[in-house]
Amino acid sequence: MIDQIQQHKQDFESRIGQVSTPEHLKQLRTDFLGKKGCVTETLKAMRGLPPEEKRAVGKHVNQLKAHVESRIKEKTAELAGQSQGQGAGAFDATLPGRQGPPGTLHPITQVMDEIIAVFSSLGFEVAEGPEIESDYYNFEALNMPKDHPARDMQDTFYIEGETVLRTHTSPVQIHVMEKRQPPLRIIAPGKVYRCDSDITHTPMFHQIEGLMIDRHISFSDLKGVMNIFVQQVFGENTPVRFRPSFFPFTCPSAEVDIQCVMCTGKGCRVCSQTGWLEILGAGMVDPAVFAGVNYDPEKWTGFAFGMGIERIAMLKYGIHDIRLFFENDLRFLQQF
Repeated sequence: MIDQIQQHKQDFESRIGQVSTPEHLKQLRTDFLGKKGCVTETLKAMRGLPPEEKRAVGKHVNQLKAHVESRIKEKTAELAGQSQGQGAGAFDATLPGRQGPPGTLHPITQVMDEIIAVFSSLGFEVAEGPEIESDYYNFEALNMPKDHPARDMQDTFYIEGETVLRTHTSPVQIHVMEKRQPPLRIIAPGKVYRCDSDITHTPMFHQIEGLMIDRHISFSDLKGVMNIFVQQVFGENTPVRFRPSFFPFTCPSAEVDIQCVMCTGKGCRVCSQTGWLEILGAGMVDPAVFAGVNYDPEKWTGFAFGMGIERIAMLKYGIHDIRLFFENDLRFLQQF
């Protein structure tokens, strides 16, 4: 039987030298190590041998098995190396690289960068703050006590106790005012969260809020800055109007409208036949907000404003459904 084992080894070496494909190698493994392979059959035949002979034969069978497994492993690596160097799927390091399509910034990022650039050119600096805020900074410091009806406008995500996901980036203004003295000129871009979802609202969206404080700042300064912003983003000839409104942290307050970009003022479904579209809210900082950060309202005045980036982007690009910004459909994103 030992002679037979040696013959199996010679047969194996002869056959593996002729193997040229993974399929041939797989068949060779089956012929020697499979359920009916010669190594397996030899092990079965050992059961009837005397103990002394069984030990000697077993030693040679184990050596054959180990040899076959080792040589098949080597041959597998050899064939794998050959497949990388030839054939349809070969990799040739000397060929020029294949360049994939270039990526672009998301349209929301593009619009946000554009708006930041406009206000930066006017001397505003970027300020940032936490997205998880206390009730105090999100509401009370902005002149919205716990029983204030304006809180119902916010659709707030409460995390635990007095902790909320910020509903606007206005709390950043409070943080800055607590740490610095006027004059101030800042914008606060970032993500905000509200319990609202439809074709024009999402639970998470982006805002930019601005604040300017100095001596003798008036509503005319606010109108001048807003006009420059609109001209830079929507075009120099874009009509603008200011409508009286209400915000707890500004007084007087106004909403800023531009002529409808869909119908150019003629009246359509988007603008509810008015010819105008609201783009942001603004106003003079309420003295109560100044009192909370120890600013003297007799010495300092200022204005604040806030806008949703998604809304600006929808108007700028003529997009009717805000959800398109978050579906990551390349057919949509590649247009920008």
